[in-house]
Amino acid sequence: MLGSFLLGYLLGALPFGVWIANMHGVCIFQVGSGSPGATNVLRTVGKGAGYTVFVLDALKGTLAVFLGLQWQSPYVALAGTLLGHSYSCFLHFKGGKGVASLIGGLLVLIPLPLLSGLVVWLLIFKTSRYVSCASIGFAFSLLPFCCLYEGISAARFHALPLFLLSLWVLFRHRANLVRLWQGNENRF
Repeated sequence: MLGSFLLGYLLGALPFGVWIANMHGVCIFQVGSGSPGATNVLRTVGKGAGYTVFVLDALKGTLAVFLGLQWQSPYVALAGTLLGHSYSCFLHFKGGKGVASLIGGLLVLIPLPLLSGLVVWLLIFKTSRYVSCASIGFAFSLLPFCCLYEGISAARFHALPLFLLSLWVLFRHRANLVRLWQGNENRF
């Protein structure tokens, strides 16, 4: 389990947002929200760069889960990836929110609930234009969709990890929630 977590952490710590922004001559920490995540890269560097970062960050989660399955600890590997993405050892323990990596990992573990959760993300985003609200809504929709598609007894395997991952997404968006409360959160 520890090996799965550490491998996930190292995968998650790969700072694709920083590298791709640098390739475009941008220091991602000095523009927009200052986050090296896909949303900030998309806003400040452009669609091509932002979508590339999203895909690469999602692949970190996918690869970590595939490797974690070899040790029967996919959620442990995914948790390591989220921690590495959010607190990268290559970036002085700074990082993004981890939603793209979460999506990549859950694509392997719970594809149908994930797709339904992405519909929730899209609906919230289209009505509010807040990525933060959409991401939080997405995260908290996963467990109900998992129960819907897999049944409550089968979803028990996913219940605690999905609840903890949802809390993680909420925790990583705490500054966004404060800005929402104060009325100065950035709309997309």
